[in-house]
Amino acid sequence: MLKWALIFLVVSLVAGALGFTGVASGAKTLAKILFGLFLLGFILLILLAWGAGELIF
Repeated sequence: MLKWALIFLVVSLVAGALGFTGVASGAKTLAKILFGLFLLGFILLILLAWGAGELIF
């Protein structure tokens, strides 16, 4: 999921540089949503690992 967020970020930057503001805006929104979902999943997995006693610090 992080891979797709980074792809949409690059698409957004390229589209913005070329003047396609509508495409850049849509790609930016998708990148933000996908990154938020990735972050939520990552935090959830860290908490589950900590609760199961598998997380070692």
